[in-house]
Amino acid sequence: MIRDIFKRNRKQNEPKIPSNQAKNDVPEGIMTKCSACKHILLTKELVNVLKVCPECDHHMRMTANERVEMIFDDGTFKSMDDHLKTDNPLGFPDYMEKVAQDNEKTGLNEAVLTGTGEIEGYKVAVAIMDSHFRMGSMGSVVGEKITRAVEKATELNIPMLIFTASGGARMQEGVLSLMQMAKTSVALNRHAERKLLYISVMTYPTTGGVSASFASVGDINLAEPKALIGFAGRRVIEQTVGEKLPTDFQTAEFLLDHGQLDAVIHRAEMKVALAKIVRLHAKEAK
Repeated sequence: MIRDIFKRNRKQNEPKIPSNQAKNDVPEGIMTKCSACKHILLTKELVNVLKVCPECDHHMRMTANERVEMIFDDGTFKSMDDHLKTDNPLGFPDYMEKVAQDNEKTGLNEAVLTGTGEIEGYKVAVAIMDSHFRMGSMGSVVGEKITRAVEKATELNIPMLIFTASGGARMQEGVLSLMQMAKTSVALNRHAERKLLYISVMTYPTTGGVSASFASVGDINLAEPKALIGFAGRRVIEQTVGEKLPTDFQTAEFLLDHGQLDAVIHRAEMKVALAKIVRLHAKEAK
């Protein structure tokens, strides 16, 4: 199994840090601590194992570009709509400064990277949300880029693939951000009317308006292990219903058990799984 090989490779690549090495001998950013089990390992080794903790199997957050490297055949991904820029329609204080900071930090124009690429030779359109940019929140440009990607998939008669990672609609853009829920869903419905495939892959976190719109309407809905998926926060729901929720509430595994997901896929197996799904739904034999 791919996952077993992946586990063995992670153990073999696990860095050995000298016990007498002083903290100030380690440059900032060279080490990464797992947020789940607190295991510490070399950042470059973590990237080699797809940012999955070798100790507890926790799936850490990935950048959009890292997912491109993980999913697509070498040299096949072509980004689109990189020229679209966020505006400040409500005059929200310091909003543009924060967007500029995230742009510099991530190299992205917004919280989603869109384009086309090939997975084991099969062409797909893709939108990959990046939680490192404004926590993946969905503003006007995010909604526009996803809509255009879906429309491109429909135009080219190819499957649409979306990786979600978002805290929900972006409050700095008010109702304009909420409008993106309808806009993206309409584009996906038109895609479906052409009998074309849409695969949604939910990652940590997929919440708020994103979970209530395009993230949840895939022909096939997948998720990474332990991904947080839900609309309102746990505390809000408990206070509203007056009950204590299960410990695994709003996890991918909980949703799978309750029929709201088709499968939970380990990151090491994701490309193979996606390739199989696309191949089975291909309109013509390769």
